[in-house]
Parts: sequence; structure tokens; C-alpha cells
Amino acid sequence: MDHRLVMKRLFLLFGLGLLFSIPTSTMAQNQSETFSQLEALYQDWRSFEEPPMHQGAPDYRAETFERRHPDFLKVQERLQAIDTSGWSVAEQIDWHIVWAELNGYQFNHTILKPWVRDPAFYKTVWTYRSDVPAHEGPTHHATLELWTYNFPLSEKERERMLGDLAVIPALNKQAQQNLTGNARDLWITGIRDIRRQSTVLSDMLKAEGVASDGELIGAIKEAIVSTDQLAEWLEEQSSSKDGPSGIGKENYTWYLQNVHLVPLSWEDEVMILKRELARAWSTLKLEEHRNRDLPELPQADSPEAYDALAEMGASSLMKFLEDQEIVTVKKYFGPALREHLGSFVPSHQRNFFWITAHYDPRPLYCHFYHWFELARMDNEPNARLVRRAPLLYNIFDSRNEGTATAVEEMFMHAGLYDDNPRVQEIVYIMIAQRAARGLGSLYAHANEMTMEEAGGIHSEYTPRGWMKTEKELLIFEQHLYLRQPGYGTSYITGKYLLEETMGEYARYQELEEVDFELMDFFDRLNTIGNIPISLGKWELTGTKPSFLD
Repeated sequence: MDHRLVMKRLFLLFGLGLLFSIPTSTMAQNQSETFSQLEALYQDWRSFEEPPMHQGAPDYRAETFERRHPDFLKVQERLQAIDTSGWSVAEQIDWHIVWAELNGYQFNHTILKPWVRDPAFYKTVWTYRSDVPAHEGPTHHATLELWTYNFPLSEKERERMLGDLAVIPALNKQAQQNLTGNARDLWITGIRDIRRQSTVLSDMLKAEGVASDGELIGAIKEAIVSTDQLAEWLEEQSSSKDGPSGIGKENYTWYLQNVHLVPLSWEDEVMILKRELARAWSTLKLEEHRNRDLPELPQADSPEAYDALAEMGASSLMKFLEDQEIVTVKKYFGPALREHLGSFVPSHQRNFFWITAHYDPRPLYCHFYHWFELARMDNEPNARLVRRAPLLYNIFDSRNEGTATAVEEMFMHAGLYDDNPRVQEIVYIMIAQRAARGLGSLYAHANEMTMEEAGGIHSEYTPRGWMKTEKELLIFEQHLYLRQPGYGTSYITGKYLLEETMGEYARYQELEEVDFELMDFFDRLNTIGNIPISLGKWELTGTKPSFLD
């Protein structure tokens, strides 16, 4: 035998002997130490991602990004240098979450550039909490979250408010230096957001306790003047803006796969959304045929009628989830839902979603699974550091929007509307609306349509003309989806990915001769946290997504 082969076998045996002689506890300790490197890097990364301040506002100037870029590259290098061998699936997933966030920062820096192309990025005052872990779309780092304040303000809250308001003039001044982009649709529509901020600030002057506080009045008025000046400047510049607002198919696909960790391409999403749009329309017509001898659903026509309908819907959903063992109902689920039941809206003022709610709010309340998830974040923060805070850059969209959309139909199939089959029609109308608006957003990002033309698909392909009654929702949604690539499609593609995940999880259990339990599936999904569905599938099945290899 060749002596080199003998020596190779001896070295192999010697190496194996050393391996097996290392105590398991030592190996586990080494793995723990390398994972702690990731958690330390994550904390450093999140600190770095917060921009420095410039004259009282976050600094989004080009020279600042360039000056800081070498430090960003060092963070990337640190991440790549971490040895993940021997890590658990959950630990590997955490690594990929950090990797995706770093990719998102780089993409924003080189392609999306919201501080350069998107005037709405400079909106500071937010009147509501988002129903997903963070605000939808690119948002600057020093927002004034008006919904977190209670008037009259306590002394502590007054100081916080003055600090929040002080950012606005400085940031608006910086915006006029930074906004050099030529994305016409983003520019024109973004002016609306800035003008509305002025209206909200003016309304703050009427809040309880403000009229007697001269310093607070002065700060609000200074913010109003600054906001109006920015809006006027944007108007003056708008005539010169004639460029596209979409990022293009290639960039869109890269962003999906490397930032939002969605294993699809632009072309895949077009196919899926077309399929869902056709399925929703055809199934709606079959439902209507099946229900043709049943009475039409009545609409709530008064505040009292709506309140009774809302109470029925909330009670029915919560009882269904518990009695049918769909998910473990936490004590905070009910209160979280009941904060968002809505109120009566006159028929001529209802947007699409409140049209559906005035027939039967349960499909919309199913989508409010969102509020269960946010309540979980508030009451039971995820045990894993990397998953505790909202993921940056809306990376959570396939999970949160996809799940909220999926359960509308899943709960229907599990029997939620057995008491009134006509409600199932609403479910398919909602699916069609999500598919139509997402399809329009894909063409807008491919620069094959303007935002207005994309809105035409959104409006024309929503059944019963329910997107034609109130135009503000149409503009809001298409504007958001143009600002945030992948978001407009995430409702339907996230739904598809969740259905695929449930199917694979059930198949694996069948192979192991384990009974599938719906409650077990949703409970495990909730415990995993608000991370991309592709990563959730990996943790549930143990099979790494091939697109991440």
C-alpha cells in the first residue's frame, strides 16, 4: 500500500481520536462563545445603524454616509468571519437575520436612497401605531410618535415632546440639501405626506393643556412653519422631476432574496399574484352561485348597528380560536383586538376595508392577528436577542403581512363562517384586492407603469367596485409599495409561503407518524417570532432554504 495513504489514514484516525476525546461540554462552550460574538456584533450593528446627529437631526448627508462606510464594511467583515459550524438551526437563523439587515443597509445606501429620492422619508409626526412591528416603509430615526402621548402632558412627557419637536426644523432644512433625486411619482406623492404633517401639527395646538404653554406653542408653530416651507420647496422643484420611481426588476429580485429573504424573483411574484387574482375572482363567483338562494348580507347602517356587529365579530372570532384549538389564546389577545374594532362610518366615506367590516368584520378581524403579534412583543418579548426588536427595513413583511392575510382564508376553511356562508365571499374579495394592488406595484417597480397606472389595476380588478369609493386608500397603498419594494406583494406571497410552510411541516410530521395539530403549528410559529417565513420554515422543518446556500 502507498505509504502516503497509510499516513493519511493514521492522521485521520488520530484526528478522530482527538475529536472524540474533547468533552462535549467543551465543544458546546466553544459554540456558545462564537454565538456570543454574533450577539455582540448585533448590538454594535444596531448602534451603528443609528446615524449621528447634525444640527439637532439625524444626519443623512452624502458625505456622512461616505465617511462612515468603511466602518460598515468592517461590520460586514466581522459577520463573515464568525465560524457558525456546529451552530443550532435557531442560531444559524439569527446569523442570517443580521446578514439580511446588513444587506438592507447596503441596498438603501446604493439603490433605494430614500433620503435622496423620497420626500415622505422626512415625515416626522406619526399619529398611530403601525399594525406591524415597525412603521411601513422607509422612516427616519427621530420620529415623533404622537400616539404615545396623553394630553395634558406630564412634565416628563412635555420635555420629551419638546425634544421630538426640535428635530423637525433641522431635519426639514437638511431635506432640502439631501433630496436631489429624480423619482417623479415618489416626489409628487410625497408632498401630500409633508402637507398633512402641517395639518397634524396645527391640530396639536388644540390639544388639552397646550394653549397655556407658551414654550410648547412656540415649538409647534416653528415646526409648522418649517414643514410648510419644505412643502413649498418640494412644489417648486416638482416640475423638474421626470424620472422613474421603480428600482427595476433585477434590483427588485436581489432585494427580495437578500434583504427580505423571500425565495422568489420579480417574475415569480407576477405569476403568483396573477394566479391568486384569478383564483379569488373565480372562487368568488362559485361562492356567489352556491349562496344564490341565501339572503344578501345587510350593511350596518347606524352606530348602534355597527357596534353590535363588531361585538358579534370579536366574540365569534375569539371563541372560535379557543374552542376549535386554532392557537393558544393568551389573556392579552382579547384586549389587543378590542382596541381596534372600529366604529360606524357613513357609507359614502368608507374605504375598502371598512366596507367589508360593515357587512361582517370577522375577515378584517382575522387580519388583525397583527395585534396579537404586537401584544406578544409587548408582553412576551422573544427570548432570542436578535429577534426581540422589530427587524429593520420591513424585513418582517412576509411573516406579518403574509400571516395576517393567510389566516383570513385559513380560519374560513377551519369553520369560522359556517354560521353564515355569505361571509366567505368577503374573504375572496379581500384576496383579490391584495393580489390586484400587489400586481400593480410590481409593474410600477419594473417601471412599466406609473403609480397611477398601477393604481388602475388595483382599482379595476377589485370586485364589486369597492376600491372606487374612496381614493385616499388607493393612493396611500400604491405610494407605500413604491417606497418599500416587496411590501405590496408580501400579503399574497407571504400567504403562499406560509401555506407552503404549513404543508411541509405537516408532511414531515406524517413521515414521522406524528399527528398534525393546528394549534401546535401556530404556537410554534408565534414562538419563532416575527422573522421572514423562509426562516420560520427552516426552524419548523430543520431544512435550510436552498436559496440561502
